[in-house]
Amino acid sequence: MVLPGARTKANFYRARDDGSFEVSARGFDVLRIPQINKGTAFTAQERRELGLVGLLPPAVLTIEQQAERAYEILEKLDNLGRYRFLTGVRDRNETLFFHLVASHIVETLPVIYTPTVGLAIQQYSRQFRRPHGIFLSIDRQDEIEAAFHNADPGGDAAIDLVVATDAEAILGIGDWGVGGIDICVGKLAVYTAAGGIDPARAIPVVLDVGTDRQSLLDDPLYLGYRHPRVRGDAYRAFIDRYISTVLRLYPNALLHWEDLGAPNARWILDRYRSSICTFNDDIQGTAGTVLAAVTSALKVTRGRLRDQKIVIFGAGTAGCGIADLIVNAMVADGAARDDAVRQFWCVDRHGLVVADMPDLPGFQRSYARPAGEVAGWERDAERGIALHEVVRRVAPTILIGSSGVTGAFTETVVREMADSVPRPVILPLSNPTALAEAEPADIVAWTEGRALVATGSPFAPVIYNGVTYAIGQSNNAMLFPGLGLGTIVARARLLSDGMFMAAANAIAAMVNPWELGASILPSIAGVREVSVRVAVSVVEQAMREGLARVSPPDPEAAVRAAMWEPHYRPMKAV
Repeated sequence: MVLPGARTKANFYRARDDGSFEVSARGFDVLRIPQINKGTAFTAQERRELGLVGLLPPAVLTIEQQAERAYEILEKLDNLGRYRFLTGVRDRNETLFFHLVASHIVETLPVIYTPTVGLAIQQYSRQFRRPHGIFLSIDRQDEIEAAFHNADPGGDAAIDLVVATDAEAILGIGDWGVGGIDICVGKLAVYTAAGGIDPARAIPVVLDVGTDRQSLLDDPLYLGYRHPRVRGDAYRAFIDRYISTVLRLYPNALLHWEDLGAPNARWILDRYRSSICTFNDDIQGTAGTVLAAVTSALKVTRGRLRDQKIVIFGAGTAGCGIADLIVNAMVADGAARDDAVRQFWCVDRHGLVVADMPDLPGFQRSYARPAGEVAGWERDAERGIALHEVVRRVAPTILIGSSGVTGAFTETVVREMADSVPRPVILPLSNPTALAEAEPADIVAWTEGRALVATGSPFAPVIYNGVTYAIGQSNNAMLFPGLGLGTIVARARLLSDGMFMAAANAIAAMVNPWELGASILPSIAGVREVSVRVAVSVVEQAMREGLARVSPPDPEAAVRAAMWEPHYRPMKAV
């Protein structure tokens, strides 16, 4: 569905309310606009009207035939080659790109998003082809509004979603400066392919505040602001100006934050989450997806959420964000908040987070264990109280990894946990794949097939003692597309924790994990239907909490009607 007011290329085409296009461009200009180019799918009449006669081979193909041909090429390439090929398709024909991605989501999601997009980001300046999105630089703040106007020449406030990064903490690879734009481009591609967000109503943004990666600063071909990262008051003022501009231009837009460094991610979320419609996917989206995995696993263990003992290895913004949401879910399950917080043991690079540690970040303080409680625990002079000691002492029921430390869940750690728990829940979530805290095959073997496992990156099924174990992927793509879609349909004023919990419950409700070897999360292959269920739950929760500015009488019908579909629209020359 194309909603009224969709963004267009001024003076070239206009989207009508019925989904068709009025096109004033002619000839090769039509073929150069990816939003309207159909390639060999233009009908004979459209070719005559739009000046395309003789500019295309005579055969008229369907989008399905075009996608079949493209997929044959895609299959023969390695992952980085696939990324470049898909980018080329998008640069020529946006509708075909999304049709191809949505039709082969299992194969294409790891290419347009994590892990392959990380490789592309590292090579961004050296492999630059065609820009996507908006580049806002801290040394050119007076150009912020002009940049949005240039990207959205209609200026009709019809933007629903803006995804922004400052690229300080890209995936597991760190600071990559201006190249971080590609994580936002990839994120929006997933929003569209998995959640039906109209690509004409969404904008990716990189907030370029410099980079601390010396190899980029020394590279004469680096395309970003060549300056060490700007921090402190100047950074905050830049963020505030960006937000105020976006909200003035697009008052209904959802602001999505991606891959910010830990301190900035927290203060931005804390400052704005209670006053505007915004969320941080690394903190809240990750937490919602993990809560879905935990909720599903508890169907098997038959335990109550409030009774679980949870060790989180990697107590950064993502890890503590996971803890925050699960605490809220425990409270909703009837626990007192202080009791819920005491069910968590968070381990960071200096070991177990303990109250007497100096300079604890604010987001860790509530999870710090009292020094007296752990006085007799074994500790290392450099690493503090290590993960193995925590697992040995606590006997956790759930072990979550968000550390980026390859192999941190050793055989000793996993076996120690499995000795105390009949069905341990083990979630090595770090990605890309090479950074996973453990391999699923090892976890299954070390626990004699008893562990309930989900990972952050895709892994093949594991065969153990004749049983095939499907490994669920705790991928944020399960949550954020539907979350965004539901928020847009409801025109929600804010994104509440209740909406994230509703999204998590919707995901968990889509699997039956009781059979030995069954996944505790839905398959990525069904992510578009998952997004529908998530969106409906988000709309309903927003209505219950009084956060919805639009309350559709039939939320599911409203969600399905709002989903953009990648098929060619009729075109009329004007």
